[in-house]
Amino acid sequence: MARFMCMDFVGIIIAVVLMLFTVAQTVHVVGNDMGWTIPPNGATAYGTWAASKRFMVGDILVFNFTTNEHDVLQVPKASFDACSDDNPIGNKLTNGPANVTLNSTGEHYYICTIGQHCQLGQKLAIAVSATSGSPLPAPSPTTTPTTPSPTSGTPAPTSGPTGSTPSASVPVPNGTPNSSSSAVFASLLLSILAIVMGLIF
Repeated sequence: MARFMCMDFVGIIIAVVLMLFTVAQTVHVVGNDMGWTIPPNGATAYGTWAASKRFMVGDILVFNFTTNEHDVLQVPKASFDACSDDNPIGNKLTNGPANVTLNSTGEHYYICTIGQHCQLGQKLAIAVSATSGSPLPAPSPTTTPTTPSPTSGTPAPTSGPTGSTPSASVPVPNGTPNSSSSAVFASLLLSILAIVMGLIF
């Protein structure tokens, strides 16, 4: 009898841990269906997208882009404001789609370093909190550098999703821009645990 009570206790502990784990990680597809590209509405597009999200340590950002057309680089605020790849934080991600796990709290800044993409609005500023109970933080106001006019010998960069959205992108569940892959994993483990517990009794 004590053996079964011990197994019940262990099962309950595992279930609680798995439920806590499901809350700890959310996958955010940057820009939703637009993906990581030169936004047609300029720099406000990614700011508007980020304003409706809550980013926590452990969450994953998915940057959907076509390899060799865009990249992702985390930079400090000064480099973000200047659209400069000076003082990068980590390595430049050049293969799309790219996943970035948020490992620390505070403000995080990401830019595309190809051509004038950042100056045309392909940049993202987010604030990451430690727990879901924290208030929704907002990144510091940013300044957007003026967009220089292309010279006669330089073609203007194209904008919009045409040709920029990868054909093999990470799918976004219908009606839910934030999916939690860990919830599926935890549900699977809970189902397996229930079957095992049922076989034991």
